[in-house]
Amino acid sequence: MGFLDHLDELRTRIIRSLIAMAAGMAITYGFVDRIAGFILAPALRALPAGTTFIFTRPGEGFAFQLDVALMGGLTLAAPFVMYQVWRFIAPGLYSKEKKYVVPFVVLSIVGTSCGALFTHYLMFPTTMAFFGTFNSPIIKMTPRIEETFDLYKSMMIGMVLVFQMPTLVLFLAKMRLVTARFLWRNFQYAILIIFIVAAALTSSVDWWNQTVFALPMIALYLISIVIAWIVGPKREREAPGPTDSTKLRLVIGAMAIDQARKHRRPVLR
Repeated sequence: MGFLDHLDELRTRIIRSLIAMAAGMAITYGFVDRIAGFILAPALRALPAGTTFIFTRPGEGFAFQLDVALMGGLTLAAPFVMYQVWRFIAPGLYSKEKKYVVPFVVLSIVGTSCGALFTHYLMFPTTMAFFGTFNSPIIKMTPRIEETFDLYKSMMIGMVLVFQMPTLVLFLAKMRLVTARFLWRNFQYAILIIFIVAAALTSSVDWWNQTVFALPMIALYLISIVIAWIVGPKREREAPGPTDSTKLRLVIGAMAIDQARKHRRPVLR
């Protein structure tokens, strides 16, 4: 295929993926209230009794429903989108490279699921519960639905990406670009980078949110070191060296050859 043919193929795959996401969004919009209740239920249980979410702008409630439908549509269309990606890249892979696709896809799905579950059932409710502790007789927490859902989405996207770290390290270790020793030696720099990334994802200076983001990233980094150690190339065994008796024989033989050369008479012509 030529360059323009590849572009045409890419356009076809993108259009099909967008149609699938639009169809998924249309389906989930019919159940948007149930999906919204499922998303917000853990946070409501963590907040003080009687707390509800509010919206203050006329279009804020409708925008929230569209966001929920979009998230549900992406979830439903994800398998079809992954299939379109595979159909696009598969012709350019060798049979040896195709064998690596299955473990990478499986690890990606597992990482995505773990990141989503971790955010939904632990990180987001814990964060909202922490914010709810600032309730007092003179101030009451009445969170806006738009800002709350934006926090939920940023946490979800961030943790889904973070939980792909073992998959990325597996790929790099297979390509011999990183090793377990390299990751362990640079552990202190990784901690610094992790907290910088946590601060960027939370978009705040709150130490609690940064720590909640950073702890699972540190744990995943340690798991990645173990994965790199398992799949990394093993050290080649050193060939056994000659024994002392063999070395002595080699030295004596070299000396005998040298003495024979010194006493050799020139050949007369």
